Amino acid sequence: MATVVVLGGGIGGVSQAFELKSLLDKSDKLILVSDSENFEFTPSNPWVAVGWRTGAQIAVDLRPVCAKRGIEFINQAATRVHPEDNKISLADGGVVEYDYLVVATGPKLAFDEIEGLGPEGYTSSVCKTGHAEAARADVEKLAKDPGPVVVGAAQGASCFGPAYEYAFILDTELRKRKVRDRVPMTFVTSEPYIGHLGLDGVGDTKGMLESELRNRHIHWVTNAKIQEVSDGSMTIIEVDKDGADKQQHEVTFRHAMILPAFKGVDAVFGVDGLVNPRGFVLVDKHHRNAVYKNIYSVGVCIAIPPIGPTPVPVGVPKTGYMIESMVTATAKNIRDVIDGKEPSHEATWNAICLADFGDSGVAFVASPQIPPRNTNWASQGKWVHLAKIAFEKYFLRKVRQGRHEAYYEKLLMKWIGSDRLKETG
Repeated sequence: MATVVVLGGGIGGVSQAFELKSLLDKSDKLILVSDSENFEFTPSNPWVAVGWRTGAQIAVDLRPVCAKRGIEFINQAATRVHPEDNKISLADGGVVEYDYLVVATGPKLAFDEIEGLGPEGYTSSVCKTGHAEAARADVEKLAKDPGPVVVGAAQGASCFGPAYEYAFILDTELRKRKVRDRVPMTFVTSEPYIGHLGLDGVGDTKGMLESELRNRHIHWVTNAKIQEVSDGSMTIIEVDKDGADKQQHEVTFRHAMILPAFKGVDAVFGVDGLVNPRGFVLVDKHHRNAVYKNIYSVGVCIAIPPIGPTPVPVGVPKTGYMIESMVTATAKNIRDVIDGKEPSHEATWNAICLADFGDSGVAFVASPQIPPRNTNWASQGKWVHLAKIAFEKYFLRKVRQGRHEAYYEKLLMKWIGSDRLKETG
């Protein structure tokens, strides 16, 4: 009998637990450890921030779901992973032992790396549903007393899609409320150009997103380093292509939403051989750590090197489809190792993204994620907005059922760019 522990209750963690459950023997023990009793569908957080969803609508109580599927659920934060002893320390003083561990914690949000950044400072966030709910209150104040808005992603960020989404969704909401004309908007990003997305662009994302920003009267600053944030003001240094300071911007705001850089969570940060200096888990092509071979990792918490040098540090995103492919490969590899075989399954690491703009959107496919690519495609239209709504409903339904399917792989890879999808939209 093997004991397999999945650490983390987000998209990667719950998908991993459900897929493992379908492959493990009845005699094997499966444990899901999460600091939250609820699964939260993070991609919907920009909608929560403008009031198009509530936190409850995009959350699923994991306790009854895990009980129904025969998965032991431990609602505790992990304080430390001890790979030499195959143990995890919990916040309540408890200990969980494992034969195999999958780290799927997601990131730690590094707001503290910039003075005044984050919900405890002067900017909002859509990284967590609680943050998005707090942002909604700020958006309501903005609608009643319009003023300047700043949206973007800080230096070192690796997740740019939600920043673009939030800027365009907020623009859509403010136009509905007939106050957009009194809200100057600025998009601030560490990307070397609009539409880089940490991927050196996909298809014509540069042209598409620049055009969308122009059409919506949103100014932008690229190659931006946020120096500090104070109440209603942000100091930004724009650098040139060589990284030298080019121009300082003092941008005022009544409302701001900035995505931070990510780092590894405290439970694994600094564990020699397991993580890199930023705390991201080191894995091979089978998603297994080279030093601790009974530890695997999936999702945003794994280490992926940047695609190439940029004037301001830019990370690489891990999209939903990419995470689903990691989950599938990892579950099969753990099953193989339990059976005495060597792991042989590899994730595709293709990047597929649906970026909603409130009334339209952009979809892109980068296959593989790292150039040169076999597929380098992007498209836009209202169908993207509708497809993201459909995906949200589908994924939440599967979580409530305790099931996992690679929805992106089975539907989007089949339909994206085809006449059938355009007709569906």
